[in-house]
Amino acid sequence: MRAINPLINFNGNAEEAFTFYKSVFGGAFTKTIRFKDLASDDFPVPEAEANKLMYIALPIGKQNVLIGNDIPEFMGRVNENENRSKISVSAESREEADKIFNALSAGGAVEAPIGDGPWGTYAGMFRDKYGIEWIVEFDPNYAG
Repeated sequence: MRAINPLINFNGNAEEAFTFYKSVFGGAFTKTIRFKDLASDDFPVPEAEANKLMYIALPIGKQNVLIGNDIPEFMGRVNENENRSKISVSAESREEADKIFNALSAGGAVEAPIGDGPWGTYAGMFRDKYGIEWIVEFDPNYAG
């Protein structure tokens, strides 16, 4: 398997969230599609939905891509606090883990502070300010 790329749904603030994620991870968006870009007679897009993101992609590392989109209002709201799945970030050092953990968790809710775990890794868990759950971990025994 080459990579697993998480896709996150938002209620109209995907662009704001991904700008924040870009500030943490760096890089550049490889693709941004707005609903208005897909509008046609067969797929009419209400004005209120036109500038929302149908697709946005941010490469992270060498093989991973974080993908997101806004859910159109006609499909109902995403319950961001009930996603109950976590995005796991494997850092290359304790310093990188601290940097990512502190940046992504700013304004969010820390579930487990970053620190040494009983299984030999350095890790922490939190829900970011957009309701997305993350685990940041550094495993000194991983040689991958």
